[in-house]
Amino acid sequence: MKKLLSALLVAILFLQAFVEASISVSDAAHSLSQQEDVGGNVGGVLKKHQPQKINCDYACSRRCSKTSRKNVCHRACKSCCERCHCVPPGTYGNKDLCPCYANLRTHGNKPKCP
Repeated sequence: MKKLLSALLVAILFLQAFVEASISVSDAAHSLSQQEDVGGNVGGVLKKHQPQKINCDYACSRRCSKTSRKNVCHRACKSCCERCHCVPPGTYGNKDLCPCYANLRTHGNKPKCP
């Protein structure tokens, strides 16, 4: 009787281990398929990230609307926008929302972007 109970217990433990292993494998496969759809990671090879296109003319017109030197501001802003695909909101400041825009510098190590 004890042998039968111990054999049954061992069988239940093996069955439980098998079920848990099959669930984790199916979860991993599902997770991988979601990463392929969302992140562009196919088979462990990353696709080149395509940055979101924004309307740089509109964003820079808004950014430079209150400056006295609109052409200079617009030219610099557009150059930064095309490189970073981002323009901070407002007419001044807020550069923490667009780190690439904030980190671009001129040859004289001054901030490039208005």
